[in-house]
This record gives sequence, C-alpha cells and structure tokens, in this order.
Amino acid sequence: MLTRNCLSLLLWVLFDGGLLTPLHPQPQQTLEAEPRENVVPVPGRRSSAQRVKRGWVWNQFFVLEEYMGSEPQYVGKLHSDLDKGVGTVKYTLSGDGAGTVFTIDETTGDIHAIRSLDREEKPFYTLRAQAVDVDTKKPLEPESEFIIKVQDINDNEPKFLDGPYVASVPEMSPVGAYVLQVKATDADDPTYGNSARVVYSILQGQPYFSIDPKSGVIRTALPNMDREVKEQYQVLIQAKDMGGQLGGLAGTTTVNITLTDVNDNPPRFPKSIFHLKVPETSHVGSAIGRIRAVDPDFGKNAEIEYNIVPGDGGNLFDITTDENTQEGVIRLKKPLDFETKKAYTFKVEASNLHLDHRFHSVGPFKDTATVKINVLDMDEPPVFSKPMYTMEVYEDTPVGTIIGAVTAQDLDAGSSSVR
Repeated sequence: MLTRNCLSLLLWVLFDGGLLTPLHPQPQQTLEAEPRENVVPVPGRRSSAQRVKRGWVWNQFFVLEEYMGSEPQYVGKLHSDLDKGVGTVKYTLSGDGAGTVFTIDETTGDIHAIRSLDREEKPFYTLRAQAVDVDTKKPLEPESEFIIKVQDINDNEPKFLDGPYVASVPEMSPVGAYVLQVKATDADDPTYGNSARVVYSILQGQPYFSIDPKSGVIRTALPNMDREVKEQYQVLIQAKDMGGQLGGLAGTTTVNITLTDVNDNPPRFPKSIFHLKVPETSHVGSAIGRIRAVDPDFGKNAEIEYNIVPGDGGNLFDITTDENTQEGVIRLKKPLDFETKKAYTFKVEASNLHLDHRFHSVGPFKDTATVKINVLDMDEPPVFSKPMYTMEVYEDTPVGTIIGAVTAQDLDAGSSSVR
C-alpha cells in the first residue's frame, strides 16, 4: 500500500513483536514494507508451519525545520495492516511533543507538525505509537517507539567563537611561516548537505598573509616583512558555509598580527665625529660627555656595547653604556691639564650584544666614530715655586729688614701678575 510523504528520507520498518528497525535511506519515497513472516511450528507436524504476518507498517519520519507554511506540515503516516479501513482502528501518539508539537489523525494515522521547529534547538523527537480497537479499547499492536528527525536547512552562519584574535610572527620570516589557526563553528547539521561545510578566505590583509580555505591556518605570504617599516597588521577573515558557494551564509572576524623584532639592523652612529669640551678641572671618574649610536631594533636586539679603540689619545678615558638610553657615557680616568695637552682624539666602536646568525651576511653589526675632546683652560690659583721656604733672621733685626723672598707663578695662559 503506497502512502504520500514528500519529506521521508529513510524507511523504518517494524519487525517481530512491534520493534522498529531502520533500513537504508529512500529519498523522496513513502513505502510500505513487505511483511516479514514469523514461522510458528504447529504441534504434531514436523515439517509444516503456520505463517503469521506482523502487524505494523511504518515509515521513517522527517520534518523540515523552520517551516513557515500556512498549513500544518505533513510528517508521515502510521498504518497497521489490521486496519481494514472500516473505522475500527484508532491511532494514538505519545512521547516528545505529542499533542503540542505533533498531532495524529486518530482514524487515518496521518501525523502533522503544528509549529515551526529548530533543529539546532532539538534535533529529534522520540515518540510512541499505539493502534487500539475502537470498540474494545484494547491494543491491536504492542506499543512501539519511533523517531521524528528535524531535517536541517542552512539557517545559521559560521561564527568565530574565539575572535577577535591576536597573533604575532617574527619579522623577516620566510613565505609560508605559520601565524595562527582560526576556527569558525556552524550550528547547522554537518552530516547533511553543505550547510556546515565552511570555507575560509581573507577579505583584508593581502598580499601580506594567506589562509588555507579548509583548515583556517594563516601564514605569511610575502618575504622580508620588516617590523621597522610596518609593525601592526589587521587581517579580516571570512568563513562561508555551503562550501563557499553562492548563497552561503558568512561570518567574519579580525586577526591583529604583530611583527616581532629580530636583530636585523646594526647600530649606526648618526655622525662620524663627536666634539666634546671638558674643563681641565674635571674630577677623575666623572662623566664628561655622551655619544649615541642608533639601532632601529627593539628590546635586547637594540642593546649596544661601546668600546674605545686602542690607540693614542684614549688611555685617559673610559666608556660605558647607559642601560636606559643605550648611550655611551665617556668618563675621565686620569686628571687633565690644559697646559700639558689641550686636545685628545680617539675612536669609539658600537656593537650589538645579541647577534642573529641569519643576518651576518648583511655586514658587520658594529660601527665606529671619532671623538675629539678639547680641554678647557680654567682660572687656577698661582703656584709657589717651593712647597716650603726656610729663612733665618738675627735677633734684634730692625723692623723693615728684608729677610728673604717667596715666588709664585700663574700657570694659566695669558697669566696675570701675582700679588
């Protein structure tokens, strides 16, 4: 017996004792199963048997989610082969949603859904069916359980539950360097059609980055991306269901990518000669001047060590690094004397402390500059010719008698008279 059910995709058949057993899907068909027969031995007859047909003939039921028709949605039909169509059989329905979501025509066994359903809220309903005699009210069949599945439609767009994302990748990375993997979740049924098959693409962020359309892995797409040129990138990622086909739903997220620093730049002095003026009265150990080399790298990659190149003129001075400013601080090791030497010249070398072997071919990661120091003459006090004078005088020497002389000299340039 053929019955109509345009939504049936899978045939369920009730076998021995009223149990339901699923068969392979039969799309767009409503079928009555061929009755399976139980073989019941007849006493006294060894080879003879009495054949008794089973009772229920079932369809597997599906109902389309988000149905918006004006009439209740037809789901399927229950029928017992004991029903001869004379109104002696009554069909009843119980279980999930019976009476509130699904109704049954007690006479025909037709099932309808009376409200719109959401598969993502509840994917299936488990119900029980019963056929009873109208007159005796006794069951004609054992009560049997079956399932009405909610058939998916593409009503959910992909969502990035963990977005927006933050990621980093070292500057100067090769093409194809791994950055991050994003993942979009689609609440539609992944086992039915393409509603939950997501394809990833980049809407903003090319040509710097690429994304694998299937896995969502983001990689670098350009070589030699330089942090000192551009450090921050905002990449807009789209996930589209239906395999990316026209009509699919889409969701987006942003990925903020930072290029982290590597030591790809050597320190460089902004000028080749530094001029300093130092008073000759400066104390040993005092800082007499600062010079600085510039390194565009960041953090430890920009740390600089300064050294005075051995040679004439540098033995009176020392240089250390200011950890906060990365400047070279020149200090006095020995006293200065303008009258002895008025100027000093020496070379200073600036080099990185933390080298990256990948960039050795760029050249030496150091630079040199010349420091010229002019000693300033200061107004110093006169200096006696001797630290101590000894003189003898007779007693009773008249007042005003010269008994000796002391001498002092002003050693400054353009010396003035001494009093």
